[in-house]
Amino acid sequence: MPPPKHQGETTVVPDVEFESYYGKPILKEPTWKTPDVPLYLFLGGLAGASSLLAEGAALTGKPDLERVARLAAATGAAAGTVALVHDLGRPERFLNMLRVLKPTSPLSVGSFILAPFSALSGAAAASQVTGLLPRIGRLAGVGAAAFGPPLATYTAALLANTAVPAWHEAHRELPFVFGGSGAQAAGGLAMLLVPRDQAGPARRMALTGAAVEIAAAESILLRRGLAAEPYKIGTPGRLMTIARNCTAVASAATLLAGKRSRLVSALAGATYVAASVTTRFGIFEAGRASARDPKYVVVPQRERLQARQGAFPAGPA
Repeated sequence: MPPPKHQGETTVVPDVEFESYYGKPILKEPTWKTPDVPLYLFLGGLAGASSLLAEGAALTGKPDLERVARLAAATGAAAGTVALVHDLGRPERFLNMLRVLKPTSPLSVGSFILAPFSALSGAAAASQVTGLLPRIGRLAGVGAAAFGPPLATYTAALLANTAVPAWHEAHRELPFVFGGSGAQAAGGLAMLLVPRDQAGPARRMALTGAAVEIAAAESILLRRGLAAEPYKIGTPGRLMTIARNCTAVASAATLLAGKRSRLVSALAGATYVAASVTTRFGIFEAGRASARDPKYVVVPQRERLQARQGAFPAGPA
């Protein structure tokens, strides 16, 4: 470290700047596959929120909405499991995660959320389609709805529990981003497939989810300093901007004409789903970008160290 300058004195020693060892990344970039993991994040949110929407439809007597939401929950859980297993490489790796429950591991807890949710949502959907065992199917639907919110948000904890700066620093906001994004995807899919007179709960869910997601995502950009930069620049920045604009357009269309026009409702619903998918890819790519660049690791560490030194100044020599 160069000595301090005196008045009128110059130094030939350059300022020290951080750099990695021989240009190597400080953190190992996540080895999770694309598109497997972003799709798994999206499908989990869609399935979890759809299970809640299905229960609301069952309670208010909207059979078309209930059918679509039940099928969305079961299909989303099944497709998400396929994406997870494909990322793991071998099916037995997923089964091995079910051998022991580790409360300190988000991946372990998530496996014990996904497995019962898949079984319960599948049973509820099968009963809804075939008309067989309606009481058992109804109970299965209630059980799936109980696992719905954890399924929609635990993947945020899974990402935030890593050392990846863009994910870890946003650990407070990511569950709200994922939960809101899952709600707008579930509501949007139902708006696309359900008759307009039964799509009221779906419109309300999509609008609420969109508001929660946008607020949480903006909080990341405003409060997380340098760690939020990967969400603003490059490919992740473009993806997040597209998702935010699509969400805003879909919300405006839903509010202005979603109740009156079947076409507008369907187009807005499809846009909600596309925005939710894009959000997951944007967040995933932002994390990978922050792991590649050492400044997202070094600069926040130095800032925290300086803050601690300022809070506890050294005593006299």
